[in-house]
Amino acid sequence: MLLSFHSKTLRTTPFRVQWYLKSLSAQAQRPSRSIATADSGTVPDTLRDTFGRHHNYLRISLTEKCNLRCTYCMPAEGVPLTPKSQLLTTEEILHLAGLFVRQGTTKIRLTGGEPTMRPDLLEIVRGLGQWKQHGLKSIGMTTNGIAVKRLLPALMEAGLDTLNVSLDTMDPFMFNIMTRRQGLDRVLGAIDEALSIHLPRVKVNTVVMRGVNEDQILRFVEYTKEHPVVVRFIEYMPFDGNSWSQKKLVPYKELLQTIESSYGHLIKQTDDENDTTKAYQVPGHKGSIGFITSMTDHFCGTCNRLRITTDGSIKVCLFGNAEVSLRDLLRQGKSEQDLLHVIGAAVKKKKKQHAERFSFPMAGLFSIATTTTTARHYSTLPRLTHTDSTTGEARMVSVADKSDTKREAKAAGRILLPPVTFDLLKNNTTHTLKGSVLVVAQIAGIQAAKQTSQWIPLCHPLLLTCIDVTLSMDEARSSVECEAVVQTTGKTGVEMEALSAVSVALLTVFDMCKASSKAMVIQDIHVVSKSGGKNGPFLHTRETIT
Repeated sequence: MLLSFHSKTLRTTPFRVQWYLKSLSAQAQRPSRSIATADSGTVPDTLRDTFGRHHNYLRISLTEKCNLRCTYCMPAEGVPLTPKSQLLTTEEILHLAGLFVRQGTTKIRLTGGEPTMRPDLLEIVRGLGQWKQHGLKSIGMTTNGIAVKRLLPALMEAGLDTLNVSLDTMDPFMFNIMTRRQGLDRVLGAIDEALSIHLPRVKVNTVVMRGVNEDQILRFVEYTKEHPVVVRFIEYMPFDGNSWSQKKLVPYKELLQTIESSYGHLIKQTDDENDTTKAYQVPGHKGSIGFITSMTDHFCGTCNRLRITTDGSIKVCLFGNAEVSLRDLLRQGKSEQDLLHVIGAAVKKKKKQHAERFSFPMAGLFSIATTTTTARHYSTLPRLTHTDSTTGEARMVSVADKSDTKREAKAAGRILLPPVTFDLLKNNTTHTLKGSVLVVAQIAGIQAAKQTSQWIPLCHPLLLTCIDVTLSMDEARSSVECEAVVQTTGKTGVEMEALSAVSVALLTVFDMCKASSKAMVIQDIHVVSKSGGKNGPFLHTRETIT
């Protein structure tokens, strides 16, 4: 059996890790009589679910920390971190990895957060590398590329053979806005370094979001002309906290059509049985492209992936909430057989597919529901908000006694442009010296909605569930029109968040166009509609303000 230990008795020191690696190597050379090993020719059923899927691919999350703050992934201030004592230690990670390899796992990928934020990364990869002689075929890592370049030679020597680099734009200005950090040159430098040292597999993962970065698709495709990498376009998926909206989803068939309209017919490559990617290649390009179609054509039927979280829980589906703590079992001194029993039980409970996680059916993903709202005036007497009714002093309204309800607000506004500015924007909507005007303005509006309570003193901070900012050009008015829809489930409305989004988006257009003319006018910023709360729905009409 594998080395059994009580984790509290071990310390993560170079000496301990070296000793542990030697122990792993020795144990791997003495297979247990009761448990088959991955290289023995017999595959145990521990990792096989009730639908016959054998899970030979394990993803291990090393840390929650990240050195970027991507707008669709993490708030600017970061997220609360799990106490270090609750995270898996180096030894625990290697112990669990070895256990899975002996049950038939052939591929391990390290994820985060950002794996390079973990100081023992090299020790972990080196420990995993020991298992390449005993059934493990691949060690990969997903990274944002910011700090990985200098580590790559040592990581490759330790056993790393696959690098997945998360990169959503080739535009340095857009990169700064989307990640709230600088560093595109460092990411591209890391990719170049991986290619120069001949790392076997280098992939670029690009999450495509409508109205944000779909204009970057062809730049990524062109990148594969001289770079032997696989660029994988990922359909935007819903996760807690990322304000997912199906309006942002760009189906892979639409992406494929966009690419083929510029490059002609693509060569379809053969997909492996458990591959998540539909692979293609542009004729004559050194690299290739692929589409990960989690939303419009899921691959649950061939899913072979399991995950271990940073705190040691096993997760059988990325979209599932069920988790079982392997860390606790390790620290309680449970035997390997106990661990295998729990792992096997978790795998057996894996569902056939992840569609039931969503509130809408997969087949009807692109249907649009419409509702009719009747305009009404508030029934309360006119009054000011956030002021004491007797003294007139400013105060924040208490919402403690209010019930949580679903609330939505829509705001709109426009910026009038002189003809010369409008024509410049119309004829070159892709770039200015600061980047794509409408895309930058859209992202700025989204950020503004999130931070409304920071500059409107008496606004309550809210957890927003959806922010949708759209900008369009109106030739008749010679204007840029902006609309923002904000949603939350809470005790107070989101009208201010919607107004903030529109205001800052239009200010961003002004900022990015002022070199051509400063004779621009921002006007008509108003709440179009709202729903939820005790006052009921509101719809802006001309009569509303008379």
